[in-house]
Amino acid sequence: MAHGPTRTVDQETGPCPCGRPRSFAGCCGRYLADFDSSRAPAAEALMRSRYTAFFLSNRDYLLQTWHPQTRPPDLELAPGVKWLGLDVRSSKQVDDRHAEVEFVARCREPGGRATRIHERSRFIKDNGRWFYLDGDTL
Repeated sequence: MAHGPTRTVDQETGPCPCGRPRSFAGCCGRYLADFDSSRAPAAEALMRSRYTAFFLSNRDYLLQTWHPQTRPPDLELAPGVKWLGLDVRSSKQVDDRHAEVEFVARCREPGGRATRIHERSRFIKDNGRWFYLDGDTL
């Protein structure tokens, strides 16, 4: 199964791929490093950490943070995709257990074709942990 090339970031001082002006370690890195103990405090933080997981080709984290109700049995990441940036357009808490995040993620596919993914993602909170549920492409 192809997972794409693994990218890295400086674990301590490198900027977080999600675009926030924080170090990777002080932002999404803590969630990716310890799924069991580090829970994203809000749906937007989870969405940003999932973008970072795509950036780093971290398939396991993507599956762990996908709600079991809609999680695919496996996830194959497209090889050679280079993630270029994330723009969070809106984030809203619908109720205690539901939230939505609208974002645009930019990437470059193998061969140089640039792509934008514009999605409104839905998240659900189960047992105190946020999970990606599903989304609509805009």
